[in-house]
Amino acid sequence: MGKRMMITGAGSGLGREMALRWAREGWRLALADINEAGLVETLRLVREAGGDGFIQRCDVRDYSQLTALAQACAERFAGLDVLVNNAGVASGGFFGELTLEDWEWQLSINLMGVVKGCKAFLPLLLASKGAIINIASMAALMQGPAMSNYNVAKAGVVALSESLLVELEPDGVKVHVVCPSFFQTNLLDSFRGPTPAMKQQVQKLLDGSPISAADVASYIYDEVGAGRFMILPHEEGRQAWQLKQRNPQAIHEQMALIGEKMRGKRP
Repeated sequence: MGKRMMITGAGSGLGREMALRWAREGWRLALADINEAGLVETLRLVREAGGDGFIQRCDVRDYSQLTALAQACAERFAGLDVLVNNAGVASGGFFGELTLEDWEWQLSINLMGVVKGCKAFLPLLLASKGAIINIASMAALMQGPAMSNYNVAKAGVVALSESLLVELEPDGVKVHVVCPSFFQTNLLDSFRGPTPAMKQQVQKLLDGSPISAADVASYIYDEVGAGRFMILPHEEGRQAWQLKQRNPQAIHEQMALIGEKMRGKRP
């Protein structure tokens, strides 16, 4: 059959742009999100771009909803070729200010949502010898201050992806993990944390990025086609990751300075 993809968080942002990029190649898309109005719009755009598919509301915290979505793909597409675990939320705050509820909310969506997605769709991917694309973040690799719960969740996505890469290779299932830096998106619509000013700071970084979600989606498409495991869409992100591998202490010192500035200890 071929060319069958499911994307969580497809109602807006990167999920929508990935749907459109693959739709231009004639793919059929299963589009999932908790934002049903956004899904309707994404499907309309997908059809305009040359693809087709269906939408289904899905909260990735609920494994039964993910298994129902996998069943829908089996029934409507007769299987699946690519799973994209993209649904995610933003959060921030210094560790001492974050509550355990903040941690549980972040991990339940950004980490366990990916774990549950992989688990629910694995039988279909084993049957098709398909691929998994997990969306993490540069926060998984660089661990900036005042976002420990987000850092840990996204680092877990990278660790999961590395584990699956090794485990699923003998079965013919490919695995990719994407670690984007700041780009123009609506991720902060979901922001939760004890420091409202942090949301404003991050929003400036998102708005000031010259890279759009469509740019990131196009880069992912090319890198997946090239068989790349770890996909770093931003040049500055690739440079920072190379520096950390060579001299992690330099990155730690830089992050410490950023943390001090965020606390107002420096001008």
